Amino acid sequence: MRERVDRLTQNLSRTIVGKAESIQLVLVALFSGGHALLEDVPGVGKTLLAKSLARSIAGEFKRIQCTPDLLPSDITGTNIWNPSSGEFQFLPGPVFANVLLADEINRATPRTQSALLEVMEERQITVDGVTRTVPTPFFVIATQNPIEYQGTFPLPEAQMDRFTLSLSVGYPTQDEELQMLQGLAHKIAVEELQPCIELSEVLELSRLCSQIKVEHSLQQYIINLVRATRDSEEITLGVSPRGAVALYRATQAFAFLEGRDYAIPDDVKYLAPHVLSHRLIPAGGRRPKNLIEQLLRQVPIP
Repeated sequence: MRERVDRLTQNLSRTIVGKAESIQLVLVALFSGGHALLEDVPGVGKTLLAKSLARSIAGEFKRIQCTPDLLPSDITGTNIWNPSSGEFQFLPGPVFANVLLADEINRATPRTQSALLEVMEERQITVDGVTRTVPTPFFVIATQNPIEYQGTFPLPEAQMDRFTLSLSVGYPTQDEELQMLQGLAHKIAVEELQPCIELSEVLELSRLCSQIKVEHSLQQYIINLVRATRDSEEITLGVSPRGAVALYRATQAFAFLEGRDYAIPDDVKYLAPHVLSHRLIPAGGRRPKNLIEQLLRQVPIP
């Protein structure tokens, strides 16, 4: 199965220049069974990454442009009257996809944001008392602009906790940006990207990730790190038990992508800022990632 991971990474690199770390982190979220939150300015390739991933795994891609007038039914779907049959017919919303891009999610109202909670956690939606299951795999990539706050609604802690990890794609380096311009004439469009693995293989890769060995001492390290966020006087709200599970599963997926059947402390240290930072509320205006990096220096390594 290792060659399939390499094939997927190489396929994504054909449309996304110089973002190997971002690609790897998104795959960690995918194979660990979670979702990814991309916090970055417009124009750095967030939508391109989501569309390229969907095409690479032969999955269905849907996009939601979040705005204040977006309704929950615009996401989940709704029942409409069919005159020919004389009965209501369910019209599926964009959540019925394998890869869902929720663009600028913090521009949607809290009511609409909450409509994503059930489907992100339970992989199902309920409309008019009827529960429907979304396709498998189901992977949400949400984006939000960390610069513009006017007309936005900050995501509640309960929803932030649903994202396995957060990351910033960031601006390309000067050489990468030059390479991007030079390759425009020969660049492969997303529509030309061919699938390199099947959806069933994504599920199999996720299953293999869950079998990666994590020693007891490393499990204890994860727990100690998470509990340290709750005991710190510089943190108002620490990481929940769900965050500990997310870090554990992400560590397994990262070790698998690195070609190992076991996890090491460096895996946890690398992932902790991405998995834990968005789950806590700092005190005194401190940056969450700086607080996690500080705790990584304080908590003993096994």
